[in-house]
Amino acid sequence: MRTIGLLGGMSWESTELYYRWINEGVRDRLGGLHSAKIVLDSVDFQEIEALQVKGDWDEAGRILAKRAAALESAGADGVVLCTNTMHRVADTIESAIRIPFLHLADATAERIRAAGYTKVGLLGTRFTMEQAFYRERLEAHGLEVMVPNDAQRDCVHEVIYQELVLGRVREESQRKVASIVCQLASEGAEAVIEGCTEITMLELGNLVATPLFDTTRIHADAAVDWMLS
Repeated sequence: MRTIGLLGGMSWESTELYYRWINEGVRDRLGGLHSAKIVLDSVDFQEIEALQVKGDWDEAGRILAKRAAALESAGADGVVLCTNTMHRVADTIESAIRIPFLHLADATAERIRAAGYTKVGLLGTRFTMEQAFYRERLEAHGLEVMVPNDAQRDCVHEVIYQELVLGRVREESQRKVASIVCQLASEGAEAVIEGCTEITMLELGNLVATPLFDTTRIHADAAVDWMLS
């Protein structure tokens, strides 16, 4: 079994899910008392979020690249960045390490294509929905990507930063985000990407019929595949 390095804390609410789901995946596949070989580096999200707001992606990239290199030094055979938004600096991180970087958008796109979908809606932070780094990575796999309108993007972004990263799940917010999923579907989205690692906490699958792709679960599954391959 390979050792996976988790670069998390953005937020720790979703990093906790990565840790649990990767361990469960290894246990389920190997049986017995097996668990995952994991090295975890969890950053202070307050510092990263402040850089996001300032638009100082270079400094954020330097911080995360240094932490990824620390994971490599600690014995990680590969790195998983436990956040969608900070894949904005994936190239900086990859350039700082010699071990594989398991890109979340690649794993997500491969799962979507395997399911037979080509036109998808994308939910996430404003950075993920509006900047090119994530959408273009998906499009490179042959996907057509739709995003909500401006007001809906504001809504999803606020739910993430004002509630989910703080561990809060409100029924009103569940309904609002579910309605956005339905709107994307009515506009032609065959499926919707939960493109923020905290959105899984909303459990939208209980409220909508549209196929959902939970990037946290997909990334964790991809990590297990890689560890045991």
